[in-house]
Amino acid sequence: MSKQSDEIFEGKTFQDLTKDIYENQKNKKLQLDLLIQEIHGFIQSIDDVVLVAPLIKEMYEVSVKNDEHLVKLAGVLQRIIAKSSSGDEESMLLTESEKQDLIDALQDDVNDIQKKHEEIQLIKDNKKKGGLISN
Repeated sequence: MSKQSDEIFEGKTFQDLTKDIYENQKNKKLQLDLLIQEIHGFIQSIDDVVLVAPLIKEMYEVSVKNDEHLVKLAGVLQRIIAKSSSGDEESMLLTESEKQDLIDALQDDVNDIQKKHEEIQLIKDNKKKGGLISN
């Protein structure tokens, strides 16, 4: 395969993508560790922990999900590259199982976003109600 045909999008090869996945994982781990160390100094009471812990948990979960999606994308691209090198145009299509996996992953993300939106809306509504009662 030539360098140009190995390109998956504007200047990125499959090898570049896998390197980015690895580097992103290392950098996120370091950033999260540093953030936790920095926040640790500000925690003075159990109330502080109750406020901060869910945020840190959510950051970890988002990081893990992003990595999972990148790895799935890399797997699909790897199969496409392998199949395209065989020259069979028909073999480049995704299997029904792969399509369903991608749709399921997308639906999970949509559900998570909707859940977060509803939680944020509930918090806003509670703050408005609390503000009205205390006035």
